Amino acid sequence: MSPPRVRGSKVGASAAPEEARESSEPVRDPGDELEVEFVADEEPEPVDPKADAGVFASGVAPVQGRAAAGDEPGKEEQRGALVTYDPLQRYLQEIRRYALLSREEEHALAVRYRTEGDVEAAYKLVTGNLRLVVMIAREYQRSFRNLLDLVQEGNIGLMEAVKNFDPYRGVRFPSYAVWWIRAYVIRYVINNWRMVKLGTTQAQRKLFFNLQKEKDRLEREGFVAAPKLLADRLGVKEKEVVEMQQRLAASDFSVDTPLREGEDTTMLDVLRSDADTVEEVVADAEFRRLVGARIREFGQTLKDKDRVIFDHRLLAEDPMTLQEIGDRYGISRERVRQIENRVKRKLRAHLEEHFPDLRGVDLSYV
Repeated sequence: MSPPRVRGSKVGASAAPEEARESSEPVRDPGDELEVEFVADEEPEPVDPKADAGVFASGVAPVQGRAAAGDEPGKEEQRGALVTYDPLQRYLQEIRRYALLSREEEHALAVRYRTEGDVEAAYKLVTGNLRLVVMIAREYQRSFRNLLDLVQEGNIGLMEAVKNFDPYRGVRFPSYAVWWIRAYVIRYVINNWRMVKLGTTQAQRKLFFNLQKEKDRLEREGFVAAPKLLADRLGVKEKEVVEMQQRLAASDFSVDTPLREGEDTTMLDVLRSDADTVEEVVADAEFRRLVGARIREFGQTLKDKDRVIFDHRLLAEDPMTLQEIGDRYGISRERVRQIENRVKRKLRAHLEEHFPDLRGVDLSYV
């Protein structure tokens, strides 16, 4: 069809041109704030499919017919001239072609899809709620500039809502789908806000969207927006508030960026490594050697059952079971466990005597 005549600088279309021709008022769509006025004395011109294909490929649209309103009298655009093409406006025009669904239609389509697996019914449910996705996506447009990306992610959430919707719960489908759409949009915003993810838990995602709002609200009320007060208001830990504030305050940068212009030294060269230093490796090896020597020295002081339990239970790579040791000495498993605990207490006392710094330290790794 021919392009609609534009009022002002906002472009749009309507799915009901006949009603628009009966009134001179601009057509308004409940799912879109854009305005457009159709001219009654112009008949729509046929659309060339090849020309449409070129529109999507090149990002521009061909101008045909008479000059647009507001041009100088007698001046006409050359056929085949190119103008800037806005994919968002084209998408908004396309979704107006699909009529909104009534409660009865939604229920009937949802029942058909749930009971019969009718894909056509699911398709109608999705297309009938595309404007709902645009409305929700616009709530997050300030956080993420590309509205079409948000709409695309919201459409995926809409399809998930169709798959999981139960028509017998007495809830309208749009009311149910809002949660799926919003969840997919929020996840997309958080995952693409920066290269490094800001929110990986439920509490962090909550802080990402509400921290600044709550801070502004407290300041308007005359309070100092301290981390503890923010945590109490938002129902999260104070530590999580501090971490999110630090994440939002810092910007991403490449560790390969030179520290100073003209130098080869980068941030990666001065970042602290998580690997142990040579001194730490040597100190740990020496500590283990000394502790091992004291453990072997302790074993020489044990006799009979204590020595067997020490050698075959505490030091063995493949330790004997309590039952096997009990059968060897004709005692119960519980008695063997008691002897083992006694040997462990003696060993700890022996090590703490030679290494006072080990008091209260877990020695299970030695």
